[in-house]
This record gives sequence, structure tokens and C-alpha cells, in this order.
Amino acid sequence: MDQVKTGELIRKLRTELGLTQRQLAEKINVSDKAVSKWECGNGCPDLSLLTALADVLGTDMQLLLSGEIDKNEIEKGNMNKLRFFVCSKCGNIITATSDAAVTCCGSRLTPLIPRMAKENELLNVEDIGGEWYITAEHEMTKEHFISFAAYQSDSSVMLFKQYPEWAMNIYLPMYRSGRLIWYCGKCGLLYQEL
Repeated sequence: MDQVKTGELIRKLRTELGLTQRQLAEKINVSDKAVSKWECGNGCPDLSLLTALADVLGTDMQLLLSGEIDKNEIEKGNMNKLRFFVCSKCGNIITATSDAAVTCCGSRLTPLIPRMAKENELLNVEDIGGEWYITAEHEMTKEHFISFAAYQSDSSVMLFKQYPEWAMNIYLPMYRSGRLIWYCGKCGLLYQEL
């Protein structure tokens, strides 16, 4: 931890929230002198305070420790850069349209890299009068199942949570074009174009 960078970041985030050093100090039960010391780069917050400090400042501990905010370029609504993150411990599904530092259950998640489905892995897509009806031959046991499927276009995403021992039966309004994406803990993140 670079205490000067961390102190500058604490000051920046505090002032953006309109808090005085005293108000910040009261929220995390330290003295305003401690906050001043951090902001001047003459010391660092104790590790036991980082979670509370990050919560008050609306950030996370990793950012405080690094002392830097990496701003993403404006994506201008480009859903083609959508990234999926899945927590292996709880199954949480998180999406982001640009680079993101994502954590869940105490672990840092990396974005899943989709691969084009092989012929025998493709989802079954049937036109049933203005809607797509989507099913899968994929096994859906407790040990091996598709945990979610999504439809992604250039302006939107629809996510469909799946559960073990459920047959996949998804009805989707018929769109001009897009991509079906699905995830299995064993097979990974797969896609096929519509």
C-alpha cells in the first residue's frame, strides 16, 4: 500500500461525498486527526478499518489498497463487450459492459471467455409463431447442468436462470439478430448466433 496514494484517494472520495474529516471519522469511529494523518500520507488506516472505510466511501478495499481509480472509457452502450462473471461458491451471476474488478464470497472473479458451441452442443431453437422456443439436450443433473442462459443483442440482454434437474424451456420474443449464451460449470461459457 502506497500511503500517499491511498491518502489522496481517501481525500478525493471524502470530498466527492461532501464529508468533512470529522464526519468521516465519526462514521468509522476514529478521530479526525487519524483521517487527516491518512490524507496527508503520514500513515495508513488499520486493516481492521478498511471494510468500514470502503463502505462509507462507496468503494472497495482493493481500490483503497491500490490508491488508484482506473476509469473505463465510455462504452456508449456497446453490449457486444458484455462480460459474464460467475461465483463458483454461490452461483451468483454478474455482468459488466467494460472491465470491472468483481468479487463475490471473498474471491476475485475473472470474466468468463465464451467459446462458440460445437455442433453437438448447440441449443435447439424453434420458431413458434413470433417467438423463439429454446431447449437443450444438455444433461441437467445436480453435478452437471446449465446454470443460466442469456439472449444478447447490441442493445440489451435477457438472462434466464436455470436449476439442476430442470429441463430448459425458454420462450424468447423473436428478434432480428443476436446471440444465445449459456453457462455450465463443466463446459464453460458457450454461445451461438441467432
